[in-house]
Amino acid sequence: MSRSIDDLIPSALQIRKEAAIKDAEAADKYARLAATAEAEKRALIERLSQPSGKSEAEKVQLASSIIQRAVRSGLSEVQVYRFPNSLCTDKGRAINQQEKGWETTLTGIPAEIFQLWKDYLQPRGYRIGYQTIEYPGGMPGDIGITISWGE
Repeated sequence: MSRSIDDLIPSALQIRKEAAIKDAEAADKYARLAATAEAEKRALIERLSQPSGKSEAEKVQLASSIIQRAVRSGLSEVQVYRFPNSLCTDKGRAINQQEKGWETTLTGIPAEIFQLWKDYLQPRGYRIGYQTIEYPGGMPGDIGITISWGE
């Protein structure tokens, strides 16, 4: 045997050290990925909390396209938007509790959608609904916006 037993079979201590190093590398990689994902989420929320930059005509055209596509599919309602509850000044509590005045808690694009409905769709008989649609860990999460026109 040209190699010693120590070369062939490392000690249990050495194996534990190598395993600990691998675990630390995996944890570090996970932490970097989580930090990147959190930064992307914060950037998205920041972007969504700002005005869309679309003109009134662009918003109306977009709403028309979404509604017409849903009608062609035989639907009488369509979810037009989904957003994190952090875009509400109360984290979506008023929406979740269906409190009067919940719309005043909206910011950014969700508020723009409500105003678009108020100005153009409500007078034409459309209804709007804001509802918590996700409960991660039992807590309110994302909110969906639905436009409906059926009975």
